[in-house]
Amino acid sequence: MQSAMKILHTPVRLYATGGVENYVLNLTRSLADLGHEVSVICSESARDMDCDPRIRVMPLKSWGQIANTNITPGLPLALAKENFDVMHTHLPTPWSADWSALACLAKNRPLILTYHNDIVAAGIARHLARLYNATALNLLLKKSARILVARPRHVSFHLEPYMDKVEFVPIGVDTQLFYPRKAAEECDIFFLSVLDNFHCYKGLDVLLEAMQAVRAELPEVMLSVGGSGGLLEHYRHKAKAMGLEKNVRFEGRVSQGRLLEIYNGCKLFVLPSLSAAQEGFGIVPLEAMACCRPVVVTDIVGVAEDVQKSGAGIVVRPGDREALARAIISIISDGVKADTMGQAGRHLVEEKYSWKKVALQVERIYREAAEDAQN
Repeated sequence: MQSAMKILHTPVRLYATGGVENYVLNLTRSLADLGHEVSVICSESARDMDCDPRIRVMPLKSWGQIANTNITPGLPLALAKENFDVMHTHLPTPWSADWSALACLAKNRPLILTYHNDIVAAGIARHLARLYNATALNLLLKKSARILVARPRHVSFHLEPYMDKVEFVPIGVDTQLFYPRKAAEECDIFFLSVLDNFHCYKGLDVLLEAMQAVRAELPEVMLSVGGSGGLLEHYRHKAKAMGLEKNVRFEGRVSQGRLLEIYNGCKLFVLPSLSAAQEGFGIVPLEAMACCRPVVVTDIVGVAEDVQKSGAGIVVRPGDREALARAIISIISDGVKADTMGQAGRHLVEEKYSWKKVALQVERIYREAAEDAQN
């Protein structure tokens, strides 16, 4: 039996409001299930949530954000004090990733980097992102022992010089939390995302445009939009201006209990992402499929190829609102098709995307990197 490892994760945040945060939460729990000693250093927002008692969380005071990255001045000292076998950090949040690389270099420990998506920003932060991508990013990638990506079809061009250490590891889903259960009918279509400038690439604008064509065929159709953020009122006003106020319901921030109700009470989940550079993998379609719901996704979403092969939904091109509308209509107007797709999605998730299977792949990578570092 192999010994337990001391594993340190360094995300910028740990509370579950986004894809990276959910990834770290579930992966660390699953690694703890395998018997490892898991610690997390992140911003103090971790105090706002109930963490798994098996995971040691060290929250640091944040001095604000730049391009969605918390700046935690106490991070260098916190890393210097830690004893670990392997460290796992994450992009697109460079502050924590870069300090993690320096700490691993000083301690001669391997750094594992999950490259969720490219660093993209707006305004002044866009210039900082370009400067970072042209300089420090290459140093980080060079110092990483392994680079994990979830989408083999859409590997960032930044990673091309480092393909010899890129490993393809899918994102997982908690199949014991997300599963089909009886629920009251909530809506026809469900969309879930943070509603801010950083997440415009999720494609809600395109979905609202497609809804006009869907409503022409199905006048009573209802879209439920989950999520909060600085653009919530913008989208609310846009839906009203498009004459969709009776066909679109904005849920605001959705609790986990409410999320399960909507997943199980909708007929279809849609993620019409627009940017391959910004879309990491797309965890929410996995959650919907785990609840036996068919999905419509664009071909840049990480799970798109498996959705198409398994028959769990329909894949369309990014920005094609006509194809998106046709896909939505074809599923919600055909209950038998929707049920068949939903069952295929659940089977796919159980076979390939459980967190236990993902954690076992990551554990193997940790051990290989640790052995390489000792040689």
